[in-house]
Amino acid sequence: MFKKIAADALGLSDIGKIIDPKDFDKTDADDYVMHEDNERIYFLIKTKADEYCFTNLALIHVDGQSAASSKRTLYRYPYSQHKISNVTLETAGKLDMDVEIKFRLGDVQFDVDVQKDQIEKLKDLYKALLRISETTYENSVVTGLANESLAKAVAILQNSRTEELKLSEQYKELTEFGFNWLTSIREQYHEKDFGDMFEKYINN
Repeated sequence: MFKKIAADALGLSDIGKIIDPKDFDKTDADDYVMHEDNERIYFLIKTKADEYCFTNLALIHVDGQSAASSKRTLYRYPYSQHKISNVTLETAGKLDMDVEIKFRLGDVQFDVDVQKDQIEKLKDLYKALLRISETTYENSVVTGLANESLAKAVAILQNSRTEELKLSEQYKELTEFGFNWLTSIREQYHEKDFGDMFEKYINN
């Protein structure tokens, strides 16, 4: 009993363990993976209360109120809707029991402690999340420039001295072209599946 109280006081009870791929199906998070849509787990960290499941499509967070409670709340954060940012990795000092990976998904901050002897595996997750973060940022810049270009074209057309009927026809053609063009840009630069990046960096 005393050991449990001491562990809670020191924060040791929240130190997570990286789960081996052969044991993914033994976790709660696996029940919520959309296997029917080819969703696949690439990395999973389990603490006494929580699970952090990284798939090719989303982070699945099984949030436990405490290690002693069986109550769980499920959160799902698709990478295409919740951009990854501020990815950092804190290594352990001589007296530390854990290492820590930190990142944001949209407006939500995650700070996950992991056993320090698993630092090499955690480095792989760090690299994968960092690369996804960079890619989604670069893609957002491209789509932003595309929207700006179309807006400028519309503004130029509206300010041009053209017959009203001809202007209407040109505006219709431009908006139809713009819709198709932006749809193409979105399909190319709004990635949803990051399995290739996890495959590249996660060396289980």
